[in-house]
Amino acid sequence: MFVLVRALAFSAFFIGFVLVYGPMQVLSGAGVARPAASGPPQILGMIIAAVGWAVALWSICTFAFVGRGTPAPFDPPRRLVIRGPYRFVRNPMYLGAGLALAGTALYYESWPLLRYTGFFLLATYLFVVCYEERALRRTFGSQYEAYCGRVRRWLPRFQLT
Repeated sequence: MFVLVRALAFSAFFIGFVLVYGPMQVLSGAGVARPAASGPPQILGMIIAAVGWAVALWSICTFAFVGRGTPAPFDPPRRLVIRGPYRFVRNPMYLGAGLALAGTALYYESWPLLRYTGFFLLATYLFVVCYEERALRRTFGSQYEAYCGRVRRWLPRFQLT
């Protein structure tokens, strides 16, 4: 249970800063206000953002319950997490966050927030490639290598059978 509290605490900080505070600052700085009416962009944006949030939260819970750790680099999972959303892609938490940001950008029809989303995805890519994957290889060795062979980094494999 304590691992869930740790995961939720770190996630609240991460989500609060990257997915709430940052976008609010971007929107405020760009002078973007809440849309007066909800049209197709707002409805689609809400759907995309909701899917993103759901994927990110599912990923965080999987880290806590399966991996016995948190998304924080200083408190990583004790076991390699290859269940839940990690069966489909190796980085579902970042993809979920990116979808939540992109959906919010669509909702507000905000180019500055879309640029923020792009910056987030670029920073995430660099973090994953330059730090996270190396750390996982050192920690989990051949088990992680086999996982990399089965599951893509960002896009799921669709197999027709």
